Amino acid sequence: MKKESVGILLDDSTFARLPSRHTGNERLHLYNRAAKELKLAPPFFMNLRHISGTSATGYTYSGRRYRLRRRSLPRVVHNRDLALRPRMNAKLTRLSRSSVVFNRKNRYTKTKIAAILAKDKALQPYLPDTFVYSSARLAQAMNRYHALFIKPASGSVGDGIIKLSRIGQDRWLVQWKNRHKLSGAKARAMVHRAIAGKPYIIQEAVMLALYQGRPYDIRVSVQKGHSGNWQITGMVGKVAAPGRHVTNVAKGGSVKRCETLFRHSGLPPEETARAVARVSLQIAACLDRHLPRLADLGLDMGVDRNGRVKFIEMNGRDQRYSFRKAGMSREFFRTYRTPMEYAKRLLAQSGSQRR
Repeated sequence: MKKESVGILLDDSTFARLPSRHTGNERLHLYNRAAKELKLAPPFFMNLRHISGTSATGYTYSGRRYRLRRRSLPRVVHNRDLALRPRMNAKLTRLSRSSVVFNRKNRYTKTKIAAILAKDKALQPYLPDTFVYSSARLAQAMNRYHALFIKPASGSVGDGIIKLSRIGQDRWLVQWKNRHKLSGAKARAMVHRAIAGKPYIIQEAVMLALYQGRPYDIRVSVQKGHSGNWQITGMVGKVAAPGRHVTNVAKGGSVKRCETLFRHSGLPPEETARAVARVSLQIAACLDRHLPRLADLGLDMGVDRNGRVKFIEMNGRDQRYSFRKAGMSREFFRTYRTPMEYAKRLLAQSGSQRR
C-alpha cells in the first residue's frame, strides 16, 4: 500500500523560513521523524497563500533538504496556522471541505472558553471567576476579591496582562509595566487608560503555589493520539521571573519539572500531578463537546498554596518549547508525534469511508 503524507499547515513566517530550517520555536524535523516511525510518507508542509483549488505548493523533506513541489491536497491536515485574517480564514474553510483539518480553529477568546467551561457543573470548583471587562464590573470585583488579573480577551505570551493586589483598606498594587501603589479609584483609572477600549476580561487571581518566592503554573499538553482519545503528552512548570506577575517564558519566566516544583511547595508530587492531569482531561473533553475538530491543546493549569487545582487558560496552538527548555526531550518529541498518530488514525478512517 502506498504511504500517504499528512499535511502540516504553517503560518507565513515559519513557512518562509523552512528551507533554511531556522523556524523559531517550531522543530519541524520532529514531524519528519514521527512520520518515519509511523510508516507515513514525509509530511507535506503547506501555507494557505500557496493553496489554489485542489492543490498546493509546499515542502517535503527529501535528500537531506526541503524540496518545493506542487501536489494535490493531503486528505488529512494538522493546522498550525492562526489564520486570523478573513481572507485566510475563508481559504482555511475551503480547505476543510476537501481535507480533514484538525485544530482548524485554534484561537478562541478567553470569554468563550470560560463560558463553555462554566456550564459544566463538574468543572466549576476548578474555575476562577471570570467576567467581561467594564468599569462597573472592575469596581465590583475589587470589592469582592483580594487580587485580580485584567487580561486581553484574545492573546498569548502574557502580553497586556495587568495584576491588581489589595495591600490595604483602599490601597492596591498595580503591576503594569512597573509597580504602582494607588487608591482604588486611581487603580481603576489606570487600568481603564491601559486597556484603551480593547476587549479585556477580569479574572479572579489564583494564589498560586510558590517556588523560591515566585508563583508558578503548569503547561499541560493534552492531545489526541492513535486511539482518538484525549491523553496527557506532558506537563512542565513555568515559574515567573523575580518581581513579575506572569509566568510566561516569553516574559522572562523559567521552566522546571513539575515534581521539583511540587516538592519545593510541600505538595505530594505524584498525587498533585495526577490531580492536574485528571482535571486537564476533563477540560479537554468538555471543550471537545462544543468546539469542532479539537485535537491538540496546551492548557495552563494552576495549583494553589493548598494544592487545589485551578484552570487558568487554554492555548489552541501550543508552542511546546517549554518542554525543550526544561530538557524534557522525550515529552517534547511526543508533542509532535502524538498529532501524527492521530492524523494516521484519521487517514485510516477516511480510507474506510471511501471504500
